[in-house]
Amino acid sequence: MCKRRLFLFPGNCIRFALFISLFVLGRNVVMAQETGNARGTWKLVWSDEFDYSGLPDSTRWSYDTRGNSYGWGNNEAEWYTVGNEKNAYVCNGILRITALKEDFNGKHYTSARLITKHKGDWLYGRIEVCAKLPAGVGTWPAIWMLPTENTYGGWPQSGEIDILEHVGFKPDSVFATVHTGAYNHIKGTQKGKTIYLDSATKGFNVYALEWDEAEIKAYVNGILYFKFSDNGSGSAYWPYNRPFYLILNLAIGGGLGGKKGIDDSAFPNFMDVDYVRVYQRR
Repeated sequence: MCKRRLFLFPGNCIRFALFISLFVLGRNVVMAQETGNARGTWKLVWSDEFDYSGLPDSTRWSYDTRGNSYGWGNNEAEWYTVGNEKNAYVCNGILRITALKEDFNGKHYTSARLITKHKGDWLYGRIEVCAKLPAGVGTWPAIWMLPTENTYGGWPQSGEIDILEHVGFKPDSVFATVHTGAYNHIKGTQKGKTIYLDSATKGFNVYALEWDEAEIKAYVNGILYFKFSDNGSGSAYWPYNRPFYLILNLAIGGGLGGKKGIDDSAFPNFMDVDYVRVYQRR
C-alpha cells in the first residue's frame, strides 16, 4: 500500500517520526501489492521510493522541455521547468509536482514533466505508481510511457501507453489509453477505458500497468479495467515490442485538460507521488 507520508514545502522539510504505516487504503490496494510481490511472479528491477529530500534523483529522472514552445502539440498552457524546486520537489517520502499560476517564457503557468529516458527503459513488465491527483478545472495529470527510440516512425507510429490520465473537470474518473499508427486520438480511433474513482483527488491510489508480448492491462487498486491485445497485424496496431520509458507530468489546459477552461483559483495545484516501482517477470 502507499506510504501515506506528510508533505512539507521546500525549506521546511523535516523528517517526522510520526507517520501512518498501517493505514489500509482498502482491500483492492492490498490485492495490488499481492499481485506485484507476494505471489512471486514479479521481480523489482527499478524504483524510486522518494526517501530523500530535494530535487528528484538525477540518476533516475530527467526533465522534458522539448515541446514547451508549441504546447506539446496539445495547446497546453504550462511551461515545464528544469531543476526548479517550486515545480518538482521531494520531501518526507513524497514527490510533489506543482503547477503554479505565473508568467514564464510567454506562458501563464509553470509545472514539471519528469522522464526516465535512458535511466529507466523497459521492454515488458509491471509498472506501479501510487499517486494523489490534483483537484481543479484545467488540470491534466498523467502517468504514461513513450518509446525510447521511434523504431516505427514519429508519434503515434511507435506507440504511446497512458497508464493514467485525469482531467480536472471530471474529478471522479480516471482513464487508460493506447495510441498507435492505426489507433490514435487524431483519427478518433484510440483504444481506452474510463473507470469511476471517487478518491482520485482525495487520496492516494495505485495505478498499474502489466505489459507483455501479447497484451497490455491497466489497473487501479488491483482492479483490471482495460485490456489491449496484439491482433497480429503489425506495428501499426502493435508497436509495443520495443523498450519504453516512464513520464510523470502535470499539464494545464490543452485540447483535453482545457475543454472546460482553467480555474485560476485552484492554483497552486499538486500531483503527489508516493512511489514508482517497476517489476519484470522472474
